[in-house]
Amino acid sequence: MDIMVALYTLIAYKAVLLLIGFWSQQRTKNTTDYFLGGRNLGPIVAAISYGASSASAWTLLGMSGAAFVLGISAIWIVAGAIAGCATAWLWIAPRLMRHTRARDQITLTAFLADDPAPANHDANRKIKLLASIVILLSFVFYIAAQFQGAATTFSTAFARPLIESLILGAAVITIYTFLGGFWAASITDTLQGGLMLVAAILLPVVAFHHIGGWEEIRQAGVFTPQSLSLSGANTGLAALGFALGNLAIGIGTLGQPHLLNRFMALRNERALKQAQILSIGWLSIIFFSMYSLGLMGRILVPDLQDPESLFFQLATQLLPPFGAAVLLAAVLSAIMSTADSMLLVVASTISYDLKLQRLMPHRELLLSRLSMLGVSILAVLIALYLPATIFERVLFAWIAIGSAFAPTILARLASAELSPAAVLRSIATGFVLAVILSLLPNTTGDWAERLIPFSTALLVLFLPSLKMAASTRSKQKAATRTVN
Repeated sequence: MDIMVALYTLIAYKAVLLLIGFWSQQRTKNTTDYFLGGRNLGPIVAAISYGASSASAWTLLGMSGAAFVLGISAIWIVAGAIAGCATAWLWIAPRLMRHTRARDQITLTAFLADDPAPANHDANRKIKLLASIVILLSFVFYIAAQFQGAATTFSTAFARPLIESLILGAAVITIYTFLGGFWAASITDTLQGGLMLVAAILLPVVAFHHIGGWEEIRQAGVFTPQSLSLSGANTGLAALGFALGNLAIGIGTLGQPHLLNRFMALRNERALKQAQILSIGWLSIIFFSMYSLGLMGRILVPDLQDPESLFFQLATQLLPPFGAAVLLAAVLSAIMSTADSMLLVVASTISYDLKLQRLMPHRELLLSRLSMLGVSILAVLIALYLPATIFERVLFAWIAIGSAFAPTILARLASAELSPAAVLRSIATGFVLAVILSLLPNTTGDWAERLIPFSTALLVLFLPSLKMAASTRSKQKAATRTVN
């Protein structure tokens, strides 16, 4: 790849992002504008910005790498991701949009602590505090991972020092989000999502033509009977665990605040229905394309040592300099589109949910922006001085937040009667179990981490109702015996 071509391409791209930030600033007048775009989000922006924030660089790099390693059996990861997206858009989105609009809630934390009874005011305050702590602890590491991913990509491509690349990437993301808030994040995410879609279609098509077609793929002989297995090398219960573990990757999608706020910001029912089709279609194309690229990578670069570098390797080998530069920008776009949305969630948590806006009355927007700046600086310091793999940080945050919030979200939207105490215990259980299991010496993000915290938190949430139902049945039986 021609370094100068790539550099000029990225400079132009980043300039466009900053211009969007300045434009969005003119549309941001109050906290609802800053955090939810005035609840006026159209279908295209809602759908593509959701997909871009959801997919991140892991989809382009990690999904293709997983398919390269696992072969056909990586299809379970694809199925889990698409199932999570479909559930979120088809079931959660319409209910969450109506619920939060009717109650004028602008954060997911306010929705989690949604019990209007005066007697539960103190319990609601505790739920907000705990949910805010979960978001801050998880997202600061998630944002650090995104900054780290952008820095690693930029540093590798242009042979620049990692620290310099980290500060530059974090600065660009922070500036346009700082200025324009939700509008800036959503518009830039839509632009970035379009770029990701181009990359996801272009590279597999070029790889397919470079191989020569279906007959050459069949004759390559790399798809052994074992690689064609949908359970990898596993059999019996191990195969079931393998499939369920990979399907469960979609559970985390159901509890992510930076994704669910797109539902809360939708303009109307018509925009919702259009966005449902667009978003599920976008994500399906991205995942299936990267899955296909990973399988074709087994033929094109069979000796590749780092599977997650497959995307870059093929882009450099198969495309001219400008095309490779565009794909590099697509990876950086995937990283940015996740980081900016998370910065907004963290800023709303600090300034709105924790009620710190009382420290600066009538200056809520300034406080929100300062909160975002502080979190960005902290995330940069974590990326610099607390080394960890990007995959570990991202997966921990994804599982922790999904396990903590998803059970309550699903139950509340299903109109289940929930006691504040049960919600509090459920959030704590999901988060603490996710932390504990992430520290065990096993494979990062294995089936236990993906399933146990969520399932246990769901059980804890409904345990009081189950006990009450059992007690009621017992009393009815006793009454029946007395009558007889």
